[in-house]
Amino acid sequence: MEPSKTAIQEEMYGAEKIQALEGLEAVRKRPGMYIGSTGERGLHHLVYEVVDNSIDEALAGYCSSIRVIIYKNNSISVEDNGRGIPVENHSQFNMSALQVVMTKLHAGGKFDSKTYKVSGGLHGVGISVVNALSSELIVEVKRDGKLWRQTYSKGKPITELEIIGDSNNTGTKIRFSPDFEIMEQGEFSFEILSSKLRELAFLNGGIEITIEDERTEKKNEFKYDGGIISFVEYLNKSKEALHQVLRFNKKIEEVEVEAAIQYTTSYNESIFSFVNNINTTEGGTHLNGFKTALTRVFNKYSKDNKIGDGTLTGEDCREGITAIVSVKMQNPQFEGQTKTKLGNGIMKGIVDTITNEALSTYFEENPSIAKQIVQKCVQAAKVREAAKKARDLARRKGVLDSGSLPGKLWDCSSRKPEECEIYLVEGDSAAGTAKQARDRNYQAILPVFGKILNVEKARLSKVMNSEKLGIIISALGTGVGDEMNIDKIRYHKIILMSDSDVDGSHIKTLHLTLFYRYLRPVIDKGYLYIAQPPLFLIKKGKAKYYALDEKERDKILTEIGKEGVNIQRYKGLGEMNADQLWDTTMNPTSRKLLQINIQDAVEADTVFSMLMGENVEPRKEFIIENAKRVVNLDV
Repeated sequence: MEPSKTAIQEEMYGAEKIQALEGLEAVRKRPGMYIGSTGERGLHHLVYEVVDNSIDEALAGYCSSIRVIIYKNNSISVEDNGRGIPVENHSQFNMSALQVVMTKLHAGGKFDSKTYKVSGGLHGVGISVVNALSSELIVEVKRDGKLWRQTYSKGKPITELEIIGDSNNTGTKIRFSPDFEIMEQGEFSFEILSSKLRELAFLNGGIEITIEDERTEKKNEFKYDGGIISFVEYLNKSKEALHQVLRFNKKIEEVEVEAAIQYTTSYNESIFSFVNNINTTEGGTHLNGFKTALTRVFNKYSKDNKIGDGTLTGEDCREGITAIVSVKMQNPQFEGQTKTKLGNGIMKGIVDTITNEALSTYFEENPSIAKQIVQKCVQAAKVREAAKKARDLARRKGVLDSGSLPGKLWDCSSRKPEECEIYLVEGDSAAGTAKQARDRNYQAILPVFGKILNVEKARLSKVMNSEKLGIIISALGTGVGDEMNIDKIRYHKIILMSDSDVDGSHIKTLHLTLFYRYLRPVIDKGYLYIAQPPLFLIKKGKAKYYALDEKERDKILTEIGKEGVNIQRYKGLGEMNADQLWDTTMNPTSRKLLQINIQDAVEADTVFSMLMGENVEPRKEFIIENAKRVVNLDV
């Protein structure tokens, strides 16, 4: 996609288009208000804000290439071939327009609808917030035949804007180092950034986005001329598709709606919605409109063609669907600072109308595919009814009744969920040790024997009929499926505890799949954790040291020297004494817990489908590709 750059268009984006509303003082005092957190998520959010500016230039038709580089000193740069930030003097502030953008909160061209029809970012907040939270930031602008540069520190300019050379090109390059006096110490993740950039490349077909990591010499190039069609194909690479991807795109006034849909033989629903390239992970009015239209069209087709004999629910119509719903609009209203839910009421009707028309036309023109999809939905409805009967039967037996607890549960005495935690422990031996080690005031133990059902390959009805899963669901108290109520949860810490070997890892993966697919609110609320039991006990004289892995073991050995050292490798939790398990894994003051969160829902969905789904080939490729990374293999 070649950017269009006429002299008139260049002139339209000048200093007079830059508006500023207030200063930066609050950013360094309360950074979490602007980037969500000062931890890993916030660190990467800084990069996203800079990239968003480049994407906005692409949406406006002026940028075709974005390049991201992670440097060895943990600084990072984002460079585009857009128009370049204006550098001429801004009459209101008596400084360059560039400095206004870099130092004034709520400053930028995005408040002028003529400059940017649509935009992501934080509405002009982004780049100034990044500047405020950087120990050093260098901005270079190619514009007006010159190469300009200015350096900042902690949001303040430390050099004047100066011309350092000539350039026949246009664009902006920003390189910054996070200020670790405010941000928590951490490193940029090539994988996390790659996932985000891949997503942006899918949503903006034809734009080339590259990321390079000078620390490891890794490099990824993303360019998808197929746009969101390629996005759906990527999501379904581990699934068996029922038809070619259906895509539709329509514009009503200043709103553009684009969607791509493909049904697979799987049972899970994978719908991802976006507004101006922002992943609306909590959905919103645009997603509600899409779902409503989908259900209406399917029910009408089912009735008109006499397929099935009942009304299809939304869940029936979405079984096995993979879809991308992308909206481009002016002035989106998001609920919450992190923009996870669209609130513009008008969008429900617009997306509903466009989706209804597009699906109805597609069904008319492709009757065999329409019949195949609707028959799948009808089958889902039959299974749902069977599941309801199974659920009612299970409830009568007390298996899923939140009022009755499973007999195998060693519960805690506290009844305040915010105080309570439950350990899901594999096997008799480990559970027995955990029972002895626990503080029964607030720690519950639930033994789980053997491997649970792989729910990636199972409908809800099969989940309901599984005794092992029934015990877990009963203990949590939330219910499952359309009756799930996260407010009824009995523990605010659910801790998966298994051996540090291959079987233990597989068991944890099965549990994670269960929570991701059928108990997702538990993860969203931050209630799910993985225990981190040590793999090694190191003794030297009377001193004891515990190590989580080989790396920590080697570090300890370096610090104490190796003479007179005895090293024990735990094969399982059952080998630990109760006091050892308490000290290393269960004592809140000394244990290490890994909290499970979904930083990238798209990547999570593809990984679960690939690792736990029916299709063997992608899993085989993953194992071959990652085999070289294995350091210690239990056989």
